[in-house]
Amino acid sequence: MARPRLHVLIVDDDAATRDGLIALLESWGYRATAEPDGKAALSECDKELPHAVVTDLMMPGMNGLEFIAALGERVQQLAIIFLTGQATIETAVQAIKLGAYDYLAKPLEPQRLREVLEKGLKQAALAREAGALRQRLESPLGSYGALIGKSAPMRELYQRLSQVAATDAAVLVSGESGTGKELVARTLHDLSPRREGPFLPLNCSAISPTLMESELFGHEKGAFTNAIERHLGCFEEADGGTLFLDEITEMAAEVQPKFLRVLEEGQVRRIGGNASIPVSVRVVAATNRHPATAVKDGKLRQDLFYRLTRRGHTTPGAIFP
Repeated sequence: MARPRLHVLIVDDDAATRDGLIALLESWGYRATAEPDGKAALSECDKELPHAVVTDLMMPGMNGLEFIAALGERVQQLAIIFLTGQATIETAVQAIKLGAYDYLAKPLEPQRLREVLEKGLKQAALAREAGALRQRLESPLGSYGALIGKSAPMRELYQRLSQVAATDAAVLVSGESGTGKELVARTLHDLSPRREGPFLPLNCSAISPTLMESELFGHEKGAFTNAIERHLGCFEEADGGTLFLDEITEMAAEVQPKFLRVLEEGQVRRIGGNASIPVSVRVVAATNRHPATAVKDGKLRQDLFYRLTRRGHTTPGAIFP
């Protein structure tokens, strides 16, 4: 069954602009509709909230800024892009403060609009996911995915999960054996945009150091003794989904920098292979050790610890003590 097309609402008082944008967006695979002013657009949003809005600034009646302000909290679920021939820093700042994703000046560059729209839709999708997760979190049933409980520690855990479940941020879960670290990882996967992809668990303490590299990255036929056929590693098998690495501090020291490189580059190279293979995998790691102590004792590289708990250089991942 074909997936429904994303809906983009165009708001502009110029009929030629509306028609041109409809044709352009339809050619990119979107479902495009249009309204001549903010009041009419607001009425349509009350009937059906679109995925994105491309709106002019100066329009009769309700202008673009007033339209966005009238959307209220719904603006967080939309990718709103301003188009105007009267671009000023002041209006741009005001639009962003009201919830617009970006601000493009006329005459419009189609490729620039396409790039901004695609990025804005991804951000809006994450916002929708986060909103749905918050609703589940606030449910009186006292459950969150497969996790059940109403105690203060569980509610705190739900809150931390809600902050990262809809993202691709790497997550490090710490806790004593038997406390449900894999269940937390499965919940993150089930409540994430990757839920339709594979969930692949691997216990690092159960794999010998000599086999760990092959298990993670795979190998080519003949790469070493007894490599009688090509083997796909966990990163390739989990492509599009989540890789859960239990007892990450038991991963061999010589493998950790190679593992870190895959996390940073999003590419894997099989043992004995020459090609770098792109992979899209969300990593959830777990340990029964205190992470800071594991770093101090040399069981976990400091840069790997940082990468598992920080996405890039600015966005925090999460640690669940």
